[in-house]
Amino acid sequence: MAYALPDLPYDYSALEPHIDAQTMEIHHSRHHAAYVAKLNEAEDALKGAIESGDAAAAVKLTGAINFNGGGHVNHSMFWQTMSPDGGGVPTGEIAAAIDDAFGSFDSFKGAFAGQTAVIQGSGWGWLCYCPVAKRVTFTTTANQDNPVKTGLKPLLGLDVWEHAYYLNYQNKRPAYIEAWWNVVNWDQVAKNLQAARA
Repeated sequence: MAYALPDLPYDYSALEPHIDAQTMEIHHSRHHAAYVAKLNEAEDALKGAIESGDAAAAVKLTGAINFNGGGHVNHSMFWQTMSPDGGGVPTGEIAAAIDDAFGSFDSFKGAFAGQTAVIQGSGWGWLCYCPVAKRVTFTTTANQDNPVKTGLKPLLGLDVWEHAYYLNYQNKRPAYIEAWWNVVNWDQVAKNLQAARA
């Protein structure tokens, strides 16, 4: 079954002025769509390699599947954890989990923003749930890697590839991160935490 580009739960312009409509349109309909198309191509090629017994070709395809699959998974979560009604301070279980792990929401925001802003090249900043420690934690990943590869369960991810912000923020990644807090969908992040703990 082929992977498909998910619809956004809001219009391209809905997150303005924090994230502009043109960036959203390009990011979703071109970048995310390309990850989906290339993932489907790689999966089809992998099936053919396995059926023909070409182990070398199958191994070679894992890089494309990891990269494009990560791009698809990461962006699918990214769209859902933003909302035109987002921002503010989390409440309930997610707020308690953040306070327990970081001391306060402000401390969490500072750690998240500071460490995500300095990612070299392209990557993501993540709030995750660690099922071993049974608490939330922060991590970064390069390119389109996803924290699931290290056993963490992502709850909230911020894309800091330049295509996510460059039209509006140019090289001012910290300004983009500061604006992004205004659209974080804490209700969805709380649902992600509940699912991760289940």
